[in-house]
Amino acid sequence: MNLSRRGLLKLGALGAITGVGSTLLGASAAQAAEAVPPVNSLNELLYRLAVPEIFRALPTAPEHSQALVIGTGFGASVAALRLGQAGVQVTMLERGSRWPRDLWRQLFSSDSLIDGRAVWFRTSFPGFDGITRPTDSFGGVLDVTDYEHIQVWRGAAVGGGSVVFTGAMVQPEKRFFDHVFQGVVSYEEMDQRYYPLARQMLAVSPMPPDVYQSAPFGHSRVWDTHATQAGYTPQRIDSIFRWDIVRRELTGTARPSAIIGESTFGNANGAKYDLGQNYLAQAEATGKVSIHPGHQVMAIGREANGRYWVQVNVVAPNGTVLRQRTLTADRLFLGAGSIGTSELLVAARDTGTLPSLNESIGTGWGTNGDAAVARTFSGLEGFNQGAPCASRILDERGMPVTLENWYVPNLPANPGLIGSLGMALDSQRASFRYDRLRKKVVLDWPSHGNDAVVAALRAVNTRIAEASGTQGGVPVLAPDVNATFTAHPLGGAVLGSATDAYGRVRGYDSLYVVDGAAIPGSTGTVNPSLTITALAERSIAEILRAGG
Repeated sequence: MNLSRRGLLKLGALGAITGVGSTLLGASAAQAAEAVPPVNSLNELLYRLAVPEIFRALPTAPEHSQALVIGTGFGASVAALRLGQAGVQVTMLERGSRWPRDLWRQLFSSDSLIDGRAVWFRTSFPGFDGITRPTDSFGGVLDVTDYEHIQVWRGAAVGGGSVVFTGAMVQPEKRFFDHVFQGVVSYEEMDQRYYPLARQMLAVSPMPPDVYQSAPFGHSRVWDTHATQAGYTPQRIDSIFRWDIVRRELTGTARPSAIIGESTFGNANGAKYDLGQNYLAQAEATGKVSIHPGHQVMAIGREANGRYWVQVNVVAPNGTVLRQRTLTADRLFLGAGSIGTSELLVAARDTGTLPSLNESIGTGWGTNGDAAVARTFSGLEGFNQGAPCASRILDERGMPVTLENWYVPNLPANPGLIGSLGMALDSQRASFRYDRLRKKVVLDWPSHGNDAVVAALRAVNTRIAEASGTQGGVPVLAPDVNATFTAHPLGGAVLGSATDAYGRVRGYDSLYVVDGAAIPGSTGTVNPSLTITALAERSIAEILRAGG
């Protein structure tokens, strides 16, 4: 059965009155719905009808584990798999839902139709273009966290950032990597062992010629032409997309997703080879690793006996807290992403639950120099823009920057816009701190912290616009460079300062950081996912070798 959103809404209204929803979905789904609070909106009923899987009773996490891993993103998934393979019993805690995968059913909202299944508990969503759109509040896959002067985009689902990122997997230049890590991590070791291992595990590859030449990627070909006209040589980049599924979309044997610009809110048909299809699947196959969606970690600390404790809210997809629990573990691995990990550690230090954490906790945070870059009045091929990125360019005439060929989301058709993801090697950093008055962790990002990034990316975009006869930005609607957000938060528990060179947190044994919080604010003008994965592989290999 393939129902439109409108059709599902009508069916949902009918179900609310007659109970047809339970009949349609079967007894198991009806029982699952009883495991969470009653429906409180028509849209929520729609979601229960469309995706009954996420409303089923959540698996109960054990009271005590040999190892607790907070998060299910790139670093967390690496740690869980390697621990499981070593025979360690591992419990993974994930605040978001475990969304199913299906070649035909539309499970996530498309980028052109934002709803609660897309965004994590917000009533409005600021898009890449800076234009705010309303949404109903629900536990979707993309969390947009508001701090003063900056918004941070991150994953909120089993698979973490791998669900919501655009799939680009790029290894940084050695000179940029060394500039960022300052000798704490050997580029040669990463290049020879851990980057290849990460690429193999994630099955990355560049866009094949037949996909590149297809209609949905006309914008990629035009992007390359414009860059070439401006004197750049576009470089093909690796991607995590499954080209066999993309080809099925092109031939009509799978629901269009990647080819119509879906990515930010997930690719429910499996076109994106997210962590649920590799690291997490292999981790569960060990029989040692269990994954627990709907488990939001609120605080961490340590008991007098040396065990770590974790306070957890068990949360339904509509946001209702079903239960509060305290879990314990012999070893605690923080993989909740730069924001989640940093906030937990800063709060633990400053409220006294982990008082021996050092002053470097919460520092070294950066945006990876992110910005959305746009040009308009371009003649484009095709009626829409596919999501996977085909290529990138590097400019070192000033602050080193890259532009990646990006699709323009939120478009029902192709009006001649060209989008890029810009990343700059900027040095701006900020710190987290605990605000005792508000009893929350805040981020002190300066009001003009993105100015240098905007200027550097604008110079490159303007150069390309002049060479191609296009115009920067979208008149009246959107700027040429939008740096009000970052999709690549990094830092807060940096290797070599807050931790040792392998993520062991200073001041405590058996406490580890395995995610983007360990990276000092930048991955050298490239997307961080490949580097986070490779660093996690390096860290967990040493932790297991040394026995802790």
